[in-house]
Amino acid sequence: MINDNPIGVFDSGIGGTSIWKAIHDLLPNEDTIYLADSKNAPYGQKSKNEIIALSMKNTDLLIKMGCKLIVVACNTATTNAIQELRAKYSIPFIGIEPAIKPAATNSRTQTIGILATKGTLNSELFNKTTEKFQDTKIIEQIGHGLVQLIEEGKIDSLEMTQLLYSYLTPMIEANIDYLVLGCSHYPYLIPQIKKIIPAHIQIIDSGEAVAKQTQNILREKTGFSSGTKGNSIFYTNANPKVLSDILENKYKVEIKNF
Repeated sequence: MINDNPIGVFDSGIGGTSIWKAIHDLLPNEDTIYLADSKNAPYGQKSKNEIIALSMKNTDLLIKMGCKLIVVACNTATTNAIQELRAKYSIPFIGIEPAIKPAATNSRTQTIGILATKGTLNSELFNKTTEKFQDTKIIEQIGHGLVQLIEEGKIDSLEMTQLLYSYLTPMIEANIDYLVLGCSHYPYLIPQIKKIIPAHIQIIDSGEAVAKQTQNILREKTGFSSGTKGNSIFYTNANPKVLSDILENKYKVEIKNF
């Protein structure tokens, strides 16, 4: 089945570009439209109703642009709003949740850490997921301030290093052997995190799994592009330079304000 409409991706800012990269690398022929709602970042500090309203606003924009499916590249939006999105719209949605299952299943110390936003850790969907792993000790940590610093382009700042030390040290002391990154912004912190945690601790994010699920939905429901090379348009309601810097000129994309 051929469908040349674009794949839509939205996040509370630039963090979902980590998910977009995985999708683009797996499906380079597909056109993509990325919506960075940086003006309202982080979603993790907002109420459930606010998160639902913003997610619907983003969805409406992407549908107007003709998207054939939408990737909610934000853990907070997925865990708080995806049920409401699926109930309201007929377009397929792909969500992103913290990858607790592979961490809990493979942990030898039966202790894992999860770094996520307040909105994700307090969500009903997250709590339902963690209940399935009663035998695993899960050290939860809200990443206060991390998203803001990433959105400001301060990934390698001293302030970021200090925050990460304060969040990760208790996890290391608790003997975790897996660290789950529960926010699509956080993969950009992996180089920093690796300088802090012991080498045996595995870091897990959701990018590859989301990309494979996107491929599955294209195959089963919406259809693949007939093109040989996809075009990518990024929309942001904040400073486009931050978005440009995070993409590091490795990808030929068009960046616009909305």
